[in-house]
Amino acid sequence: MRMKPLFYIPAILGAGSLQAADHNAGTEKPINVIYILADDLGYGDLGCYGQQKILTPHIDRMASEGMLFTQHYAGCTVSAPSRASLMTGLHTGHTQIRGNKEIKPEGQQPMSADTYTLGKLMKSAGYATGIFGKWGLGYPGSDSEPNKMGFDEFFGYNCQREAHSYYPEHLWHNSQKIMLDENKDRGMKTYSQDLIHQQAVQFIRDNKDKPFFAMLTYTLPHAELNLPHDSIYSLYENSFEETPHDGRKGYYDVEKPRASFAAMVTRLDWYVGEILDKLKKQGLDKNTLVIFTSDNGPHREGGADPDFFDSYGPLKGLKRDVYEGGIRVPMIAWMPQRITKGSKSDHISAFWDIMPTLAELTDTDLPVSTDGISMLPTLFLSGKQKEHDYLYWEFHELGGRQAVRKGAWKVIRLNVGNPDKTKVELYNLMDDLHEDNNLAEQNPEITKELSLLMDKARTSSPLFNFGK
Repeated sequence: MRMKPLFYIPAILGAGSLQAADHNAGTEKPINVIYILADDLGYGDLGCYGQQKILTPHIDRMASEGMLFTQHYAGCTVSAPSRASLMTGLHTGHTQIRGNKEIKPEGQQPMSADTYTLGKLMKSAGYATGIFGKWGLGYPGSDSEPNKMGFDEFFGYNCQREAHSYYPEHLWHNSQKIMLDENKDRGMKTYSQDLIHQQAVQFIRDNKDKPFFAMLTYTLPHAELNLPHDSIYSLYENSFEETPHDGRKGYYDVEKPRASFAAMVTRLDWYVGEILDKLKKQGLDKNTLVIFTSDNGPHREGGADPDFFDSYGPLKGLKRDVYEGGIRVPMIAWMPQRITKGSKSDHISAFWDIMPTLAELTDTDLPVSTDGISMLPTLFLSGKQKEHDYLYWEFHELGGRQAVRKGAWKVIRLNVGNPDKTKVELYNLMDDLHEDNNLAEQNPEITKELSLLMDKARTSSPLFNFGK
C-alpha cells in the first residue's frame, strides 16, 4: 500500500480517486465486497431509518438504490464480542471473545491462532483482503493481529481503547507503528478517520483489477465527540440548543456535543458517499457488493444525547442493553443491477450470517461450522431463503445479560451472574416492538421453552462465564 505523508490530511471527497476500471466488467467476474462498519451508530441515526435532525444523504441514497434491512442484528451490544461474532460467523454463546477484556498497555483479548475468519475465507477465495479502522481483537504482536487473521493490509487502531481518541499519537500499518505526533511541531493534528479513509480508498484503487474484500471499520460516531471544525461541522454549529457542559475532563470536554455528534454522523456519510461515487464512476459498482451496518446500538458516552436525536428510533435500549435498541442495527446492501432498487427486507439476520453469505458468494466450502445462514437468496432474490430457528446474545457486564429471539418472541435474562437477583422478561416483538410489556408470567410455557433454549445455546468459556 502506497502511503502519502502522514502530515497530509485529505479534504472530504478528496482522499483519492479510483483509477479506470474495465467498464465491461460484469458479474461473471468474482464480486468484490466492501463491508462498512460504523461504531455505536443507532438504528434511528440515519435518514432512511427515520432520523430528522442529522443529514445522511449518501447513505439514504444507498438505501434508495439498494436494500434496507429492518431486522438485522449485531453480534453483541458492545464492540469486541460483536466484531468477534462478525469475524467468525459464531454468536456469543460460541465465540472465543464474549466481552471487552482489556490487555495493557495496548490491545484486547486475542483470538487463537487457528481461528477461521472472514479474512481467511476471502483470502482463500483468491481475494486481496484489507481492513481499515478499528480491530479490537488482539494486541500488537499477538497471534490475533489482522495480518495473521487473513488480511493482507491493515491500517488503523489495533486497540479499541486507543480508538477512543480521534487524534491519536499513533496508528498501525500492518505490524508497523505509524507515529502521528510528529505533526505537532508543524502546528497540525492528524484526524485519524480522514487518514484511515484515505488508505481504504487507496486499497480499492490498488486492487481494482482483481477481486478485493475491504472492511472499513470507522470509529464514527463513537465517543469522543471530536472532529475538525470544518464545513461539515459548520452545518450544525449553531443548529441545536446545547446542554450545559458538566465539567468533566478528557473527551467529555466538548463545547457543543450535539453539533459534534451530528457532524460525526454526516462525516461518516460523506465517506460512504465517496466510496459509492468512485465505484460508480469507474464501473466497479457493477461488480461490487457494498454492505453498511453498525457494531451495536447508540451510546451516551462523551456527552452524546441519543434521546435528543432519537438514535434508537422505535426501539428501546442503548449500547450494553440486550433490548432491541442495543442490538438491532441498520443494515443496507447495495449492488446496482443485482440488488433490487429501493427494496426493503424484514428477513431476520445477524452478524454471524455474513460468513456463510460470503462463502456462498465466492463458492467457497467453509472448513468450520458457523451459527449463520447465508443471506444471498434475500440479497439477490435467488432461491429460497432459510430462516433462523433462533438468535442468541450474551453480555458480561452490568451483572450479566442474555437474550434469545425465536420468531416474534424474545426472552431476556438480567443479572445472570447473581441467581438471587436474576430477572426473566418475555416480549412479543410483533405486538410490542418497544419491549414495554413483560409477558413472562402470562406465558410460562413460552418463557420456559426459550429459557431452556438459552441454556443450550451457549458453551462454557474459560474467560467468559457468568458470575465467575
